[in-house]
Amino acid sequence: MSEEKDKKEEEVKKDETSVEKKEDSVKKESSKPEGKEEKKDSEKTEGSKEEDKTETDKKKGPFSKDKKKKDPKDEQIKDLKDQLLRQMAEFDNFRKRTDKEKSTMYDAGATDVIAKILPVLDNFERGLSDVTDDTDDAFKKGILMIYKQLLTVINDLGVKEIAAEGEKFNPDLHNAVMHEDDPDKGEQEIVQVLQKGYTFHDKVVRHAMVKVAN
Repeated sequence: MSEEKDKKEEEVKKDETSVEKKEDSVKKESSKPEGKEEKKDSEKTEGSKEEDKTETDKKKGPFSKDKKKKDPKDEQIKDLKDQLLRQMAEFDNFRKRTDKEKSTMYDAGATDVIAKILPVLDNFERGLSDVTDDTDDAFKKGILMIYKQLLTVINDLGVKEIAAEGEKFNPDLHNAVMHEDDPDKGEQEIVQVLQKGYTFHDKVVRHAMVKVAN
């Protein structure tokens, strides 16, 4: 009887040890897959990062430049362009100013010369007014030809005679040196020209010396 009892106890112990072994194996198996899945997930994320890097590198290419970084050559080119534009603007202003000064100097010099020629023209007109019928025709024709030639030259330069007789007095063009009352004439009407006036390019060279009525 004691032997049978001992056998039963041994069998019970074996069953318990086998159960314990099974429980340990189950625990080990349940713990192993979780670690593997974590490793797999981490490997997947690292692999996706590497793939993204390779794709961006492919898109950039070996000769691509970072947009945030500025090339010093581009800045230098920009500065040179700005300097060139400023110099061109300054040169254009200088050219315009020089042309204006040249035209002003030309007009001033021409006005001075014309003012000195006008008395000669006056003397020609006085000489022609004194020519009588007894004067030699050849002399008369010669003086008249010279006078007409002088008038042509002056007119070609842009010199014009100021209209005076019969016009209304204008202080910008006329210089009144005499005055008379005449009911047959209009108010401030010029009745006589004592000395002709001339303009050069619409600028008065010499005012007309006139006699004004009323």
